[in-house]
Amino acid sequence: MTETIDTKAPPGADDGATTRRYNGWTQNTTLEDYSLRYAPKSFRRWTPYVVATTALGGIAYLADFAIGGSIVISNGFQSALVAILAAAVTIFLTGIPISYYSAKYSIDMDLLTRGAGFGYLGSTLTSIIYASFTFIFFSLEGSIMAQALDLGLHIPLAVGYLICSLIILPLVFFGMTALSKMQVWTQPVWLVLMVAPFVSIAIQKPEKFNQFTHFAGNSPTGSSLSLLGVGAGAGVALSLIAQIGEQVDYLRFMPDKTAANAKKWWAAVLSAGPGWVILGAAKQLGGAFLAFYIAGSVGLSKANEPIQQYVSGLHTFAAPIALGLATFFVILSQIKINTTNAYSGSLSWSNFFSRLTHRHPGRVVYIFLNVGIALALMEFGVFGFLNTVLAFYSNVAIAWIGAVVADLVINKPLKLSPSYIEFKRAHLYNFNPVGFGSMLIASGISIAAYFHAFGAYGKAFSPFIALAVAMVLSPLFAVLTKGKYYIARIDDQEEPLLLDSGLLSAVTMACVVCQEEFERPDMAGCPFHSGAICSLCCSLDKGCHDMCKSPAGAAAGRVDLGMPTVASAAPEAPGVAGGPAGPVAPTAEG
Repeated sequence: MTETIDTKAPPGADDGATTRRYNGWTQNTTLEDYSLRYAPKSFRRWTPYVVATTALGGIAYLADFAIGGSIVISNGFQSALVAILAAAVTIFLTGIPISYYSAKYSIDMDLLTRGAGFGYLGSTLTSIIYASFTFIFFSLEGSIMAQALDLGLHIPLAVGYLICSLIILPLVFFGMTALSKMQVWTQPVWLVLMVAPFVSIAIQKPEKFNQFTHFAGNSPTGSSLSLLGVGAGAGVALSLIAQIGEQVDYLRFMPDKTAANAKKWWAAVLSAGPGWVILGAAKQLGGAFLAFYIAGSVGLSKANEPIQQYVSGLHTFAAPIALGLATFFVILSQIKINTTNAYSGSLSWSNFFSRLTHRHPGRVVYIFLNVGIALALMEFGVFGFLNTVLAFYSNVAIAWIGAVVADLVINKPLKLSPSYIEFKRAHLYNFNPVGFGSMLIASGISIAAYFHAFGAYGKAFSPFIALAVAMVLSPLFAVLTKGKYYIARIDDQEEPLLLDSGLLSAVTMACVVCQEEFERPDMAGCPFHSGAICSLCCSLDKGCHDMCKSPAGAAAGRVDLGMPTVASAAPEAPGVAGGPAGPVAPTAEG
């Protein structure tokens, strides 16, 4: 059951305004990890190093090796090299602003998307896109782990898929508290095993690296450069652009940036945020090399399987135990990444269903949903369609990321959108055409391109079309709408949101609905309940019908709460230019 409801309603409220009591899973912050909320300062007790290490531990996945192998087998060496590097540069540049804003405002990807041009309900679609990323890659990683169990322990694939799913559940239950310890402890072992085959081959068979540059795979143009090959390869690699969402799921726990920790803060944000793709691209190139290295012995059809790559690679210096070491390495890698996939998926599903159903049984419930979908994909053999699945997915994912980035790097500097990120239902319109509309149009055009609407080159470069269209449409729509769909009403609580130091206030306030204490950034004034309400109770409320955002309801609420009334039904957002009243200086931003 989601919550129990007290029969006593606050004064002045109707039947919908009753006291809410959440169940044990939801109230336990160790399990819940503030899945639908701002991560409060009191919970962000980890150092930048621990947060960064935990975030980077999540990129231990071996799908990069499979992706790199698939790209080089399909397109040859030169096209694969350019494709992987082009995708990496794109992912790195788009990841910088997302990581910065998430770490600064201590919010996950879903809450960031809400305030970056999508609106409260507009971001529900992106929650599905993000959830899809987590269970698609969970299934791919689980498939790789099952291949290792099959080869190393002779466990049938179907049984291996089930084992790979169940083994993840206990770790993910306890969120950041358990994951941070697991990732920090296992990182050194993983790094040593990852580089071991390459070091061994470089010592014993250095000529293989030169031979690799002539590898043609199945490419019709051989190993030489082909624009179609570059586009097709980059499209597969760009499916990983949504990985930044998993990175910021951890970066939201960064401590506040101060003068004392500024250098460490920036190093952690850049390395664990966009910096993940540096290691990711290196792994893709490594997977491409190992695919070439073993192609002659296992055939091209199996050369992109990481377990096969590592058995052969480790055999060069540890022949008697190569299979055992490779199996251990694959299992360790898949546990490290699939805990992240399951964790991030639970956050995304929580956000999605809380808005549609106004119910929240707790983050841990959605772990089972995410893992269950991934298990079904594994049993259906998703690994065999790796390139097709990822190439199609990248069109939608990059349209979403492009629209968010455009708001952060274009609209905000030009004051077309608020200077801060507002994520609470009480202050947002349900839909903002700036981001939501840009994403829909961009993904529609790029999917049409993927299905040959604009010829062979349009199909090959469809993800880049999605990015370009989203980046152009977002500021265009912001100008056309004059930014009026970002903020439905101003934050008019007496307690300031920002301190003079520029940091978000850590002052706690009691929610009038659940009676729990939360920090100021998580609270909003509620005329329906005649008091301050936390963001989760606000999200789950069915009876208010968003009265705070209507002229009569907002004015009545300000009178009840002793607040000044305002003349405009939809006042300009702080930092938004172009409305009839001009920019309004935010009480919290200054």
